[in-house]
Order: sequence, then C-alpha cells, then structure tokens
Amino acid sequence: MAKIKPEDIERIYSISEPSLSPDGKLVAISLKKPNIKEDVYDTDVWVVDVESSKARKFTSGRRDYNPKWSPDGKMILFLSRRGFQKEEKGTSLYIISYEGGEAVELVRRDTRIEKAEWSPDSKKIYFISSVRKKEKSDVRVIRRAYFWFNGEGFTYNIRKHLFSVDVSSGEVRQITRGEFDVKNFSVARDGKIAYTASKFELKPYISDLFVIDRKGNTKKITNSNMEITALCWDESSSSIAILGDDFPRGFASHEVIWISKKMSRPERIDDVDRNKANSLNSDVRSDAHGPNKIIWDSGYIYYLQAEGGSCILCRRKVNSRQEVVLGGERSVEGYDVVGKRICFVSMNSYEPEELFVMDEGKERKLTSFNEGVKNALSFTKPEHFEFKASDGERVEGWVLSQKKEGKVPAILYIHGGPKTSFGNSFVFEFQLYASNGYAVIYTNPRGSDGYTEEFADIRGKYGKRDYMDLMEAVDFALSKFDFLDANRLGVAGGSYGGFMTNWVVGHTDRFKAAVTDRSIASWLSMWGTSDIGPYFTEDQIAADPWDNWAKLVQDSPLLYAKNVKTPVMIIHSLEDYRCWQAEAFQFYTALKQLGKEAELVLFPNENHDLSRSGKPRHRVERLQSYMRWFEKFL
Repeated sequence: MAKIKPEDIERIYSISEPSLSPDGKLVAISLKKPNIKEDVYDTDVWVVDVESSKARKFTSGRRDYNPKWSPDGKMILFLSRRGFQKEEKGTSLYIISYEGGEAVELVRRDTRIEKAEWSPDSKKIYFISSVRKKEKSDVRVIRRAYFWFNGEGFTYNIRKHLFSVDVSSGEVRQITRGEFDVKNFSVARDGKIAYTASKFELKPYISDLFVIDRKGNTKKITNSNMEITALCWDESSSSIAILGDDFPRGFASHEVIWISKKMSRPERIDDVDRNKANSLNSDVRSDAHGPNKIIWDSGYIYYLQAEGGSCILCRRKVNSRQEVVLGGERSVEGYDVVGKRICFVSMNSYEPEELFVMDEGKERKLTSFNEGVKNALSFTKPEHFEFKASDGERVEGWVLSQKKEGKVPAILYIHGGPKTSFGNSFVFEFQLYASNGYAVIYTNPRGSDGYTEEFADIRGKYGKRDYMDLMEAVDFALSKFDFLDANRLGVAGGSYGGFMTNWVVGHTDRFKAAVTDRSIASWLSMWGTSDIGPYFTEDQIAADPWDNWAKLVQDSPLLYAKNVKTPVMIIHSLEDYRCWQAEAFQFYTALKQLGKEAELVLFPNENHDLSRSGKPRHRVERLQSYMRWFEKFL
C-alpha cells in the first residue's frame, strides 16, 4: 500500500449540513474538495434521493455551498462565490428550482453572507451580513475596544445585521440597525423573528435574545448575562429553545438547553452535564456547518452533545428526560429532521464524512463519496486507552499507528481550545504520520470537552494538571504499547496545543523534536494583541496586566525558554489574529538568542485556521514542514 502524502488531502470530500425536502424524500448537500492546482476549494450542490441513494450533481458553479430546501419543496437556496476573484471578499445568494433551469442570483454583496434561511411561507429568505462604515482614507481611526477578528480582518467599522430578500421581486430589506452584531436568528411560523445580538463592547461574548413581533416591535428577552449560540421556535410559535450558558465556570461552562415560553426569561431544562456542541477536532470537515444547531420538530428538541471522544445526537421533550438518537463511536457533523426521518453527516476516526439516514431507529448509508480514497490509502483505526491519573481521574487517549512491530517513533499531539477534544473524528494529519512510520498519541487531558464542566475547568491552572495528564498519558501509552519508542518521542500542537507544546519543551527534555503551531508564548502579549485577548486571558489565566502581571509572566512558556533542549519548529500564519504573530516571533527570538535549535515557518495571507481551511497549497506545505522536522530528529 502506498504511503499517504500531504497532497492526498486533495482526494478527501467534506459534506455540508444536510437539508431535507419537506416530504423527506430528498436531501440537499454541498460537496467540497481542495483543488491544489488552482489553490481553491471546489464545492457544488448535490441532491440525494433518500430511497434509492442516488446522488446527482445539482449545480456546477464550483463555488456553491450551504443549500437549504424551501418549505414548499419547490426551490433550493444556496450561497456562492461565483464570479468573485480568489482574494476578493463577497458572497452571492442564489435560488434554483428543483424542476430545473438556471440558478437565479437574488443578492450579491461585497461582504460575507451568513446563515441564510427561508421564511416559513417560502416567500422570503433571511440572512446575516455585514454593514461597513465608509472611511475617507486608508488611515484607520479606531475607537472600539475589539477591532479585529480572526478570519475577518479589521472589524472596528463593521456591524453584522439581519436582512431579508423577497424571492419574487429581489427586494432586499435591512431588518436590524444599530451598534450591535446579530449572531443568529430563527423565524417562527406566524412570522415573528427571534434573534441574538451582542452589543457590549468589552464583553462581545455576551448575547441577548430579542423578538420582533408581527407589528415590527422588538422586545429584549434576556438580561445580558448569557452566551447564546443557537436558537429555534417551536411549531406553535410560542416558545423558543436556545443553546447557551450563563457562565457558571466562565468559558469552561457547558452550553445547555433553555426554554423561553411566551417571550419570558429563559429557564434551563437541561440536567445532563455535557456540552451541547461538536468540539471534536478534524481537518477535513466542511465549513458550511457549525458546531451548534438546535431543531424543534414533532414535539422533540434535537441537539448535538459532546460525549467523551464522540459527538452524538440527542433529543428531549420539554418535560422529559434526554434520549440518545445517534450514539456510538463517531462524530455527528450535521443533521436535519423531518417527522421521523433524520438525515445526518457522520465521520469516525478512520472514515471521512458520508451522508446517512435514520428511519424508525434503523440507519442506512446514503453516499460513498470517500469510499475510493479510503480503500486506496488504507486509513487506520486507532487503539483506545484509558488510565487513572495520579489524582484518580479517568483520562482517555488513543494511539494511531500502522507499524506495530519493532520500535516506532511517536508524536504526542495536543489539541487546541483547551475546550475541544480528540477521539472519533477523522484527522488526515494523523493518518499521514501513521502511514509514514510514526505513531500518534493523542488524549483528552483536563480542560477538554466531552466530559463534566469540572473536568473542563482549568481556569488559572494552565500548565499544571493538564501538563501532568499529558505526561502521565505518555507514560501509560509507553507501558501499554510496546512498539512505541521511548527514545524517539516528538510533541506537537496548535493554538492551546501550541501553548502546551511550548510549555512542555520548557519543562522536560524527554522529547527529541517539537512543532508548535499558532501558539502562545507570552500571556502579556496575548492579552493585548489577540482578538479575544483581554476577556479570554482574564478568564482562563485568572490575571490581567495591572492586578497580577506576575502570574501572566509566570504562566508563560517564554519564561522557561532557557530550559529548552528540544529542537523546535515554530509555524505561524501572518494574519492569525487569535494568536498574533508576536507569539511566534518572540519565542523564536528567545530560542535563537539562547543558542537553541529552532526554525520559524511563516505563512502569508493565512489565519488561525490554516490547518483546517487555509489555501490548499499552504496546507500541503505546512504538512511537509512537519514531516521534514520529524524525519530529521525522530
């Protein structure tokens, strides 16, 4: 079997969130694949017949994505980048008749269109888009506290608002106005509109719930003390279900289910101590669907739930206990519900995304888009392990390796977040390493999602219990899997995982090579340069520059650069506003100044999401850099 190459990422398809037709017989998706030659992503709308499993390509614009079926079953809307240059910002909204014919462009904007949804009567389409204040020159005069955002650039002169477009006339109307950002919305069957918005300059993570009644009057429902990520109306247009939290453990808090009855303050109905989100890491999922979605259908509220190394689909009635609809060792990526039929996209640790249907409790696979690459490249299923940490807590992990005889060099890979997780989701990067003779050790230490809020809460304790969990996981893996070579260990990670990689090499010399990606070197600079710096740092590190600057220094990997003996490759994107380039520069400079072996690899025109959605050629070159470093030292 041929070894997997970085370029093979081009062979893997990812699938958008599915949209079922109102009769449940057809499902619309978009199919996405990297195109290395043109350095873009090809994506088109497909329609799959649920009964026959026959899939047909429905558009051929090569830039069409996120389709949604109209409630009357006659039309499909989709977003598109048709006609836009590669570096040009902007989105179009199209509709196309299911009976055939050409797609019609309803809206074309020079900013991103997000979350397009049909009105219940199929006469309008609602969407969120940016409104930009025009500036007189190229000099930026900034007065807002948070002035840029990863993946979007400078945002100090931008607000996101709710719009509608009339399907017949093409008339576009801006529904909300003001100094706030609309984040999500839901349209009731009787025409009321619920939306969430953030208006607090110093606390942009706070969202409030608003309702616009049929007369156009707006009522604020919440009390400016919550984070709300998803919402939906019930079928009677009287209650709203939301996913969110009121920060009982800061940003370690789980998103849970709340109900607002007759536009009253939301009440929590969730009694399960798990996060209602898909926080599993994968580098081959579609970006057309997000981690949070909630549907209210036939009396049931449906939602995703993080469960250890899996993401499952659950449901509940308002006054009943939770039911697991789709469990098992997998990651449910997106779903739609019509009556008793559930259509969903799923992956696991050794199989990329495919589309499935569940009828009356029976699952059936509908597509085989990735069957060819799966057979050709022989993806490997990891071995699960679980151990008792030194404080008695159970910690999960996995080892992925194709070679299990002799001694195999191993890479400890640390996830970002920290409140994300590894497990039963497909990571092409891990398969690449395994195919080329490495083992990958990956685990969910304290701070990870998928477990209790207490497990996720490492506020003020970065580099403490999480570091111990990681080192104890390596020790356990070495004792359990005798093919792992204790003398050839590498360590790598991105974002929080990059912070931990920097921390690890400053506190132990057991690793012979390290790659730190989009990392954090100093909490002082992170506080002042990141798009989320002040509020994230104050919450997670429990310090700020004036009341406890010493803790910011003490908890920073930069302080321990003198201890580093491991050769370190530092990878960073030059438009990463989450972990600004200063993090890479100062850690690299410190290592070189101290005579350490280090290399700095910088990617222009890329942001914090390079490994997941960066330009295809850059994604390949990033993987080649990792492979070159590990080959040299392991």
